[in-house]
Amino acid sequence: MSIQKQKTPRISVIMPAFNEGDVIGPVIKQVRAVVGKIDKTHEIIVIDDGSSDNTAEAARAAGVTVIQHPYNIGNGAAVKTGIRHARGSILVTMDGDGQHDPNDIPKLLGRIGPYDMVVGSRSRESDTAAHRDAANMVFNSLASYVSGRKIEDLTSGFRAIKTHIARQFVYLLPNQFSYPSTITLSIVRAGYSLGYEPIRFARRAGKTKSKIKPLRDGLRFLMIILKIAVFYAPLKIFVPLSIFTFLVGVTYGLMRIFVLSAPYGQTSALLMSTAALIFMVGLVSEQIAQLRFDRSESNTHINADE
Repeated sequence: MSIQKQKTPRISVIMPAFNEGDVIGPVIKQVRAVVGKIDKTHEIIVIDDGSSDNTAEAARAAGVTVIQHPYNIGNGAAVKTGIRHARGSILVTMDGDGQHDPNDIPKLLGRIGPYDMVVGSRSRESDTAAHRDAANMVFNSLASYVSGRKIEDLTSGFRAIKTHIARQFVYLLPNQFSYPSTITLSIVRAGYSLGYEPIRFARRAGKTKSKIKPLRDGLRFLMIILKIAVFYAPLKIFVPLSIFTFLVGVTYGLMRIFVLSAPYGQTSALLMSTAALIFMVGLVSEQIAQLRFDRSESNTHINADE
């Protein structure tokens, strides 16, 4: 029994990969060299998300666990597969394209304990495109409003998290690139501790290109934030919308009376009634969100015991 416990890894590194055959081998070698100094029984799991090149073969040649999707499902789906198969008590998620420096892994792991999840946030020295930096700024601001705390990097996939907490939210994660947004907002809403570690992101190694489409995935990120807001903090959306609708109704009614010398009008009354209805929907949604949260808490205790 004790021998089996010694072989159980403390750290599981999850690397989703899609057509990264040219670079995955060297990245794995670097990760093993770094993490091996912290946990000699660690495991590295590469999830080949339906690659059409030799990604799986190159990863196997590097001596790690490889799980293959039969077709391309999505980056988030690959991460979820890794979370379900990981045996370590701490998970590290990172890209397999060389964008994340394995030497930064100890920085993230060093803060796990007081923090339940630590995210590697892009520093100003990161080699990233200007349009992505601008988009991240917008998303971070929206997420900060929704969560009620400063979100420094909503979309970074380089992070360390306690395994039993990651599994609590795995059913919520989307299959595409917006999974970091979902788990970040879920962690904050559930009352877990979230930390950030500034790191430098490099350009992708070799000839690999970003799989993210700015317009398509940008809209998806925005929808994810709104969905999570309604799911976990509905009053953050419904209260401002209710107030705005009410003020529009009052303003329009007063304008008809004092400017147009006309009756108050049914439109104003309808807008104010709609505002009250929106507010009531928000209250009901808040109660439903709390009930779901209570249920997920009971699942957390079960996963922690396992």
